Amino acid sequence: MKTQRHLRSFRPAAHRRGQAGLTLVELIVTVAILGILASAAVPIARFKVQRDKERELRRDLWEMRDAIDHYKDAADKGAFQTKVDSQNYPPDLEELVKGVDIQGKKVKFLRRIPVDPMTGKAEWGLHSMQDDPKSDSYGGQSVFDVYSKSTGTALDGTKYSEW
Repeated sequence: MKTQRHLRSFRPAAHRRGQAGLTLVELIVTVAILGILASAAVPIARFKVQRDKERELRRDLWEMRDAIDHYKDAADKGAFQTKVDSQNYPPDLEELVKGVDIQGKKVKFLRRIPVDPMTGKAEWGLHSMQDDPKSDSYGGQSVFDVYSKSTGTALDGTKYSEW
């Protein structure tokens, strides 16, 4: 009896080969689907990197503009002296990092000048109150505003230098 059951469960090798594994068509379809999915993921990853850089640029610009505003507020309140023609704005970004003496204490408005994520340099475009807002030239009297020197275009279609 044991030998008969054993013989019934035995299948020839040719019969087993047809049931196991993938056919060539199934393999081609699988590779094609994986290729389509991979090609769709590349642009998404590229946009994510650009979006992250844009988010960093907005944060850096906000941080520097906030430091300029705090400097001006302190100067307007008479906490320290500024040049007459500066309208109480800092002479340069380095002044925000170095700080000023207020009642015997060194007050810094910015830890460091951030690196522009679009250009990879810690160089920023500057505007003073005397400059034309649309101009990319800097008069050098004081720093009223900062902008990116990048000539690139953002995902929303605006120029980085206009942020």
